Amino acid sequence: MESFNFYLLKLYCFHGQEYDGLEVISINKPYKPLRFVQKTSSFVIQGNNSMRRLFAVVLAICLWSNFAPSAKALGADLIPCSESSVFHERAATARNTTADPMSGEKRFKRYSQALCGPEGLPHLIVDGRWEHAGDFVIPGLMFLYIAGWIGWVGRAYLIAIRGSKDAEQKEIQIDIRLALPIILSGFAWPAAAIQELLSGSLTAKESEITVSPR
Repeated sequence: MESFNFYLLKLYCFHGQEYDGLEVISINKPYKPLRFVQKTSSFVIQGNNSMRRLFAVVLAICLWSNFAPSAKALGADLIPCSESSVFHERAATARNTTADPMSGEKRFKRYSQALCGPEGLPHLIVDGRWEHAGDFVIPGLMFLYIAGWIGWVGRAYLIAIRGSKDAEQKEIQIDIRLALPIILSGFAWPAAAIQELLSGSLTAKESEITVSPR
């Protein structure tokens, strides 16, 4: 802390004097931002580890919020598909992909809400902006949630049958009575995973992991 005060002292010496061979400007009173930094640093240094961590988090948030976001342009060649003449030409020759005779028209009607390039094909905006969240963000989160649900339910089922005599047989032929409650409870897998992670039951201990000799 002494070295920090010594550094600040050099910032508000009187004009015309030299300190350690450096001539500094005249500041009769400590500059307010510097005084705030000095007091804050003194409080953090004298505090405990929890206060240091809290200060680091607050400082990181302040720095992150003060950075100007980079400009995100959609691109000069992207326009709404509903305004693209090439897209309308493609829509006129749309093929039906199901038994519904209007499936092709309905498909291109949904595409008209996207952005098209000069070739008349829809483009996805995947940079995370909210107005285009339906292009990638929401489907991506849904995929991760459903995949996690399946994986969590499978893991819970294997744990449930691990102690039974016919565990291998139940892996081949699923026990519906046992699996159904596990499947229905799997919707809350994110909270369950966090709970097990904090309790230490999600991962195996290092002593339980075998290492092949080399």
